[in-house]
Amino acid sequence: MPPALKRILKIFLIALALLLVSAALFSYYVLLTPNISLLKREQPFVFVATGSVYDEVLASLDTSVAMKSKFTFGLTAGLLNYPERVRAGRYKIYSGISNLALLKLLRSGKQTPVNLVFNSTRTKEQFAERISEQLEAKYDTMLQLLNDKEFLSSYGLNPHTALTLFIPNTYEFFWNTSSKGFFYRMKKEHDTFWNEERKQKAAALGLSEKEVTVVASIVEQETQGNDEKPILAGVYLNRLRKNMKLDADPTLIFALGDYTIKRVLNEHKKIDSPYNTYKNNGLPPGPICIPSIASIDAVLNRVPHNYLYFCAKDDFSGYHVFASTYAQHQINARRFHSALNRRGIK
Repeated sequence: MPPALKRILKIFLIALALLLVSAALFSYYVLLTPNISLLKREQPFVFVATGSVYDEVLASLDTSVAMKSKFTFGLTAGLLNYPERVRAGRYKIYSGISNLALLKLLRSGKQTPVNLVFNSTRTKEQFAERISEQLEAKYDTMLQLLNDKEFLSSYGLNPHTALTLFIPNTYEFFWNTSSKGFFYRMKKEHDTFWNEERKQKAAALGLSEKEVTVVASIVEQETQGNDEKPILAGVYLNRLRKNMKLDADPTLIFALGDYTIKRVLNEHKKIDSPYNTYKNNGLPPGPICIPSIASIDAVLNRVPHNYLYFCAKDDFSGYHVFASTYAQHQINARRFHSALNRRGIK
């Protein structure tokens, strides 16, 4: 090989080597160098809303992370064709993640599920708020479905019984679940909960699943003592069997919509509402809260007894004293009212 050609080949190989090294360094800098840091370590998630475009993803990122170089992030996004492959979801990230790792995660759709929880929920408004705080499902949409007669009828429900669909527990959901998708999943969970054993117990009581839930919702608001719930449930079932009014204070509070009431008075009992169990016989048309599983099972496994009345204990322990006769109940009630007066509770 002529010396001149050797020199040209040597120069070419050196240039090629420099080019490859430069390309490798540039790729490392753009793709693999840590570029992302969390703004809040306790919230290491990026949320990509359904229907988002690339610019909206960038705006979402701005609320949760800081980038050393938005230019290199945008360059990497282009190389991976991410703007054409945006996928909704909730993605867990960490400080020091590279452009390549983050974009591969966002493009994959491999989001981190939400452990959704709802309990101690009294109203549809409160329930819709709880769900919308944890999922992408919007508050207004959720509340609208909870009051939509046509939609609810497809689940065998109406606006009064809508909350009987939901069984309090911890459920794993993808964040971008829609309101209707949430209902669909909850119907499956409801049907799993109401297995053959529970259905048979409800039938033995002469109650439907919804009616059991209504009774359980009253029991839920009467006591927090799970050990007392089966006894208290037995009182309400005894009154129903004898066609007595339930005279349940929590139903009045629900009808009034004032959950600050600590002492139900005669004036409260005058409210005209289907939830006023001092005026109306039988069960109210729907639950007054979403009862816990413990309360539902307390109704299904109620303790058989002859009690028809109960009153809070005057030691304010949260427990109750029970009575089979009205005369004994009056004695118990006077004792409790005296305790209320001593404490100045109105």
